[in-house]
Amino acid sequence: MQPIKTLPLLSPRNPDAHKGSYGTVLVIAGSRGMTGAAILSGTAALRSGAGLVQVACPKSAQAIIAAGYPCYTTIPLEEDPEGRINESNPSGLVQRIDHASVVAIGPGLGRSNSLDILIRGLVFHRSKPMVVDADALNALVGCEPARLRGNVPLVLTPHPGEFSRLCGQSIETVQKLREDLAVDFAQATGGIVVLKGHRTIITDGTRLAINETGNPGMATGGTGDVLTGVISALIAQGLSAFEAAQLGAHVHGLAGDLAAKELGMVSLTALDVVEWLPKAFLGLANQRK
Repeated sequence: MQPIKTLPLLSPRNPDAHKGSYGTVLVIAGSRGMTGAAILSGTAALRSGAGLVQVACPKSAQAIIAAGYPCYTTIPLEEDPEGRINESNPSGLVQRIDHASVVAIGPGLGRSNSLDILIRGLVFHRSKPMVVDADALNALVGCEPARLRGNVPLVLTPHPGEFSRLCGQSIETVQKLREDLAVDFAQATGGIVVLKGHRTIITDGTRLAINETGNPGMATGGTGDVLTGVISALIAQGLSAFEAAQLGAHVHGLAGDLAAKELGMVSLTALDVVEWLPKAFLGLANQRK
């Protein structure tokens, strides 16, 4: 399969636009001790142009996550004794999903049986485009790939370890056959696979793109949470799921490259990637001109 080289771009903003013009991202993320993941995803979605961002999180984590960035809103959810989401009656969450443009789910959620059941139900019966990362990916391990098919887009963003568990292959095999396995899994699920790592692969089973941006300094906790927010925001603004995944991977890596040029790779953190997103998007806008 010949990789796609042309990079999709966002359209210029309409002078008459308002915050509703650029979509609402609902981020379902966070748990006790993992509040940073929710903050990074929500902040990255805003820095990537989403009009509104809401972060649904365990109620005991709400104050921390709300204080992490003042420009998104937060939604408290029921939790278990360990501080993980435990929505026994998720109808309220489903209503929030119905009012969103796209859902990002997974960063910092943790694992429990009830949470796995909730995640599977939301993914299997999704009504809005969904970007699935981290512990939400782990909740899908063992599910038949065909269960992930649906009428609305699904973007899966695994690192090699997560993808190894999803497809039932060793990490060594995943790294050796990255393109083939990603394409096969995308075809089996009907989704878009973003297989992260050096030269991240983006495929929907018929198209394939290989990302050329990024650097080893980004091999640090939280950068995947940032990517989840970026891709979600681009979908909210009207790009197709494949286009959003391709552009999101590029911009995410470009922000990391810009940050590394200024700070070096050793000291690079996920927060630096978020803070360099504006320069990355500005650079793309200047290219369009």
